[in-house]
Amino acid sequence: MPPTRSHISDLVTAYLERHPAEAPLLAPLLRLLDEDAEPTSRSTMPGHVTCSAVVVDHDRRVLLVHHNVFGLLLAPGGHVEAGDRSLLETALREVHEEAGIPPGALCVTAAYGSLPIDIYVFDIDANPVKGEGAHQHWDFRFVFQLVDRDVEVTVQTEEVSAAEWRAFDEVTAPQLRAKLCASGLDGRIEPVNASALIHDGYGRYLLHLRDDLPGIWEPGAWSLLGGGREPGDTSLEDTVRRELREEAGLEPGVVEPFAVELATGTDGLTVPVQVFTAQWSGDPARLPLTEGVMLTWFHPNVMERLRLSPSTLDLVRRHAKQSGRTKAAPQREALGPDRPKAGSTSVPHIVGVHLYLERDDQVLLGLRHPAAAYAGGTHHFLAGHCEQETAVACLVREAKEEAGLLVDPRDVELAHVVHMVDKPGAQPRIGFVFRARRWTGTPEVLEPDRCVSWGWWPADALPEPIVPYTRAAIEGIRAGRPYTELGWD
Repeated sequence: MPPTRSHISDLVTAYLERHPAEAPLLAPLLRLLDEDAEPTSRSTMPGHVTCSAVVVDHDRRVLLVHHNVFGLLLAPGGHVEAGDRSLLETALREVHEEAGIPPGALCVTAAYGSLPIDIYVFDIDANPVKGEGAHQHWDFRFVFQLVDRDVEVTVQTEEVSAAEWRAFDEVTAPQLRAKLCASGLDGRIEPVNASALIHDGYGRYLLHLRDDLPGIWEPGAWSLLGGGREPGDTSLEDTVRRELREEAGLEPGVVEPFAVELATGTDGLTVPVQVFTAQWSGDPARLPLTEGVMLTWFHPNVMERLRLSPSTLDLVRRHAKQSGRTKAAPQREALGPDRPKAGSTSVPHIVGVHLYLERDDQVLLGLRHPAAAYAGGTHHFLAGHCEQETAVACLVREAKEEAGLLVDPRDVELAHVVHMVDKPGAQPRIGFVFRARRWTGTPEVLEPDRCVSWGWWPADALPEPIVPYTRAAIEGIRAGRPYTELGWD
C-alpha cells in the first residue's frame, strides 16, 4: 500500500512551517491531497508526487547522478511504488537502485529528520510514446548523511550513466542549492534518538519488553526505554526525560551521557542513539507503562538468555564493568522487582524531601497534574527526590524549580519523618518534611506537567483528595510528633 494522503499532507504542512513563502507554489498539491485521486500514482494528472535522496558525505558534498531520460545532473530519485510505506522509503529505495547505496549506509540528519529539505515542482514535457501529456512532479527531497566516510557507488546504467560528488554551492538545482548552503549541515553524524540505561546501583538493569507487532522497532525484544527526538525537545536529555515520562512515568534525578550507539531502524536506516545512564531503584511493576508489555530488572549474567540485541547487551556489560557492579547485592533477586521482607538484609530506600510552609495557620499544598506519574489529581507537599546532594540542598533546589521560592538553608529545620511502604513488600520510602521559617517569593506554577496550582489551606481543614502521608505528616507536626509509620501492617 503506497503512502497515504494524510502522511503526505503532514509532510507538506511541516515543510511549509519552515518555508511559508512556498505555499502558493504547493497549493495545487494541497488541493490534490483533498481529492480522491492517488497522489503518488504515475497516472494521476496533471501531476503526482515523486521523491529524491540528497546524500551528503563527510566533506559536505552531495551525490548527483547523470539521468539518462532527462539529460540532467540530479539527486537519485523516482516514482513511488506500492511497497513503499512512506515517501522517505521511496527516496531510500531509489538511491539504492540508482547508486547502489543501501539504507544501512545512511542516517537522517538531526536538522531535518524524516522531513524533506526541499519540495520542488518539476515540469515534465509530454511523452507521446507513453501517451502522457505535459504534467508536473512534486519532488520531495530528503537529506541523508553517509555513516562512513567512504562508500562504493554503483550506478544503474539503465537509468543513470554516471555519478559524481559536488559541493553544496555546485549543486545544479538552484532551489536545492540555496537550501543546502543555508542548512548548516556539516557532514557530521548526530544522534537523533535517545535511550536510558537505568540501573539500581546494585548491578541490575531495567529492560523494556516491546510489543510484538508490525512496524515496531525490535518487535518482541527486550530493550532500553527511549525514542526519537521531537520538535519541542531542546536537547537529547530533554528527549530521554520526555520518553521516560511518557512511556513509564519515570522521572530520574541525574541523567548522564554514556555512549553513542548505531542501531538499525525499521526502514533499514542507521540510527545514531545517544545513550544516557540514570539510577533508580523502584518497583517497575508499579510504573504506569503506556507502551510495550512490561518492565523488569535483570542482572547482566542472565541477559544472554533473553531476546536482546547484541549492542544492548554490550552496553550493559560495559557499564557494569566501568561501575564495578558485576554482582547483585547480597540477598537481592537477580530477576524481577524488589520485594523486601521484614528481617532481611538492608534494602535501598527512596528518599524524598517535602517543604512545609505555614502562613496564618494555613499550609502550602500543590494540586498534582491529573497525568502526573505520582498522585495525579491529588494535593501534596512541594516535594522531590534527592539526587547527588544533601536533603536540605534538594529541598532548596526543588522549592526554586517547582514554585520559584527562595529558601535559605539556615532557615530550614526538620519537622517530621515518615517511614512508609505503599503496600507490604514494596520498596520502602523515607520522607523528610522540612519546615522553612522564612522564604522569599510567591508560589508560581513552574512545572505545569507536575503541578497545576498552589494554594494555602487551613491546617485543620485540608483539601480532598490529599496524599495520605501528607495528611499524616501535617497532623503529626501539629501534634508535636516527630515520626510516622505507614503501610507496614
